[in-house]
Amino acid sequence: MSESISTPDKPEPLPEVEDAKDLFSKFDPLIKQRQDLLDSGLEDPFGLVMERVLSPVTAVCNGRETILLGTYNYMGMTFDPEVIEAGKSALENYGSGTTGSRVLNGTYVGHKDVEDALCEFYGMDHAMVFSTGYQANLGIISTIAGKGDYIVLDIDSHASIWDGCAMGNAEVVPFKHNDLEAMEKRLKRIPEGAGKLVVLEGVYSMLGDIAPLKEMIAIAKSHGAMVLVDEAHSMGFIGPNGRGVAEDQGVLDDVDFVIGTFSKSVGTVGGFCVSNHPKFEIMRLVCRPYVFTASLPPSVVATAATSIRKLMDAGDKREHLWENSKRLHKGLRDLGFELGTEEPQSAIIAVIMPDLERGAGMWEALLKEGLYVNLARPPATPAGMTLLRCSLCAEHSEEQVGQILTMFEAAGKAVGII
Repeated sequence: MSESISTPDKPEPLPEVEDAKDLFSKFDPLIKQRQDLLDSGLEDPFGLVMERVLSPVTAVCNGRETILLGTYNYMGMTFDPEVIEAGKSALENYGSGTTGSRVLNGTYVGHKDVEDALCEFYGMDHAMVFSTGYQANLGIISTIAGKGDYIVLDIDSHASIWDGCAMGNAEVVPFKHNDLEAMEKRLKRIPEGAGKLVVLEGVYSMLGDIAPLKEMIAIAKSHGAMVLVDEAHSMGFIGPNGRGVAEDQGVLDDVDFVIGTFSKSVGTVGGFCVSNHPKFEIMRLVCRPYVFTASLPPSVVATAATSIRKLMDAGDKREHLWENSKRLHKGLRDLGFELGTEEPQSAIIAVIMPDLERGAGMWEALLKEGLYVNLARPPATPAGMTLLRCSLCAEHSEEQVGQILTMFEAAGKAVGII
């Protein structure tokens, strides 16, 4: 006699709520703006696919060889033969990934080696590597400044800095961009005895301008604050040894924490913090974005360590990159473009556009000329500006910089910007 098999009752469908809110509705204005742009016939400036990368400064885009002027590959390390060989060797010997956190099974010999390389590069006692630069800011800021503490930061700070502040639940006190007086006023208002962290950037990524770190750090220290400087866009390039704006201005020894990334001058992916604080190593046990994230693949840390050590002896590259920056900045100003800085201050040159529509048109016109740049728009940009952001590389030749200026002239006239 066979037994009958009982089946569970089919669940009742959930009642429909007529006024249920679509959680995506808050993005409707941006969706419309994007669609209007595409409906005008322009190519999507945020959806470009590089079909083949030929070198640090060239790639095939839309079937055409294109000069890359928007990659943050400042020192051109992505195709360095020694860097690539280090990555291949690590991939073969250690596999494709660690599948674990640094505090569990995710620390290989390569992870310690890249931290040693960072200590050598900066001349500091401690280095801590994260899986991304975003996580470095998120983790360090949220861990050292919590409820009841105060963070004083530049209003133009990177999103990862703002998110680190929010995650740590500290009191956030912003001040006007690069304004020494405003910064000091904010510090004076903080209650006596409260924990204070001042967060600054060496180079601000939208306009490419630098911070007056020497004066700012002196003010911060006079008010008993610790100082964190994000040198993501200056490491490898600015300063006698490429240690960033703090080194260039002679105040690196006064900085408590330096944050950086491997995805710019180092030429791979990852983030880090270096410090001389005697208690810094406890961060490995209390920093959530470090503890609860899988570590970087062995091939990535091997390429990073090799690249960092090569950047210690890259004076000629730094000098050539400065020449590129000065020439492009002057050339664009002479053509009549409005730029983000009066003088070149970094490897970033921001070309200010009248509005998003003409900025997108200029971006597309440049791409058709064979040049890729970044189109940056609000809210990422300061003061609601639309920018074409140019990131120079030490591997750009003198001839290529000349070609870039010719392309900007042709595109600018075609779109009516100049």
